[in-house]
This record gives sequence, structure tokens and C-alpha cells, in this order.
Amino acid sequence: MQQFHEDHRTKFYSVLTTLYIDFGFGFGSINPICAEFHRVTNVNLKNRFFAQLDQHTPRLQSLFRKKASRTGKASELLDQLFKIYDLQVEQSDEPDINDVPLGLLLSNQTSSDACFFCPERIAVLIEDNIVIESSTLADAFIILFALTYILHLNYPKQLHNTFDFVQKVLMGLEDGKLRPRVMSLKNDLLAVL
Repeated sequence: MQQFHEDHRTKFYSVLTTLYIDFGFGFGSINPICAEFHRVTNVNLKNRFFAQLDQHTPRLQSLFRKKASRTGKASELLDQLFKIYDLQVEQSDEPDINDVPLGLLLSNQTSSDACFFCPERIAVLIEDNIVIESSTLADAFIILFALTYILHLNYPKQLHNTFDFVQKVLMGLEDGKLRPRVMSLKNDLLAVL
């Protein structure tokens, strides 16, 4: 297992270095990642993602509201969101990113409550390292998704359904078998009202 992990880490840094040298972009640029994703999948990453998101957002919001009201979990979700917010406000200046296989780091230099949900810094984390910074949360997410896909990294267990939905439903990649929850969401999303 350790050898498998090291092979992916070597491949990861090799791809980033190749993108940096071949395309002439700094590590802070999304362009080489989009180019590599297009080379691997023949899909324009940003265009497809944002087009699908624009198309499905109203229905996704409707489904979320309906499910939250039906199950009574809306208050639980808000409570969970505020608990996460409280924990993040209390953190130190330098967050601990050890043992983070994949993630997004949102931070502000100021601790103003009003600007917490509009972070000044959004970083993509892979294997305990900040790989790239982005100006928007949406760009950071698609960078994380693209790097995970092109480097064949495993999706985090807690987010497997989310990444599976993005990969197979939104991006239309590998239309193979869907997990039951993802299939249910796809059916609900595409159902005619």
C-alpha cells in the first residue's frame, strides 16, 4: 500500500512539473490543469462544469428544500453549518493541514464575521500540501475535482457521492454504474415536474 501511495505522489508532482514547464504557467494558474483535463477526457472542464451547474442549480435547490422540509433536517444542517463556522473562527492563523488527503482551505486575514463566507484565500490541498490557490470557491472545487480525476486519486469516503455525482452526472464521464444515492439524485434531477 505504501508503494502505491508513493507512486501516486511521484506521478502527482511529475504531472505538475510537466504542466509548469511545458505550458509555461506558474503553479498558481488553472490553465495547465484545464489543459491536462481536456487532454485526458476531451472535455472542456470549466465550460462543461459551469454549464451543467447553471442548468441544474434551480432543480437542485428545489430538491434540497423539499427533502429538508420533508425530513425535518433543515435545522440540523444549519446547526451543523454554524458549528463548523464556530470551530473555524476559533482556529489559529496557520491551520493544521496534516492528514488531509484532499480538501479546500478557506481563510481570511481578518476575522470579521461578514467576510467569513467570502474568503480572501482559497487553497486546494492534496496530500497535506497546498497545491494551488484560487480566487473563487467554484474554481477551487473544479481544480480539486480535475486533479483528483487526472491523477487517479481516490475520492474521500465522506465525499465519494459528491465527487461521483460531479464526475458521472455533471461532467458525463464514465457513465458506468452509479451508487444508489447518486442514481436517486440523478433521477430526481432529471424528472419532469
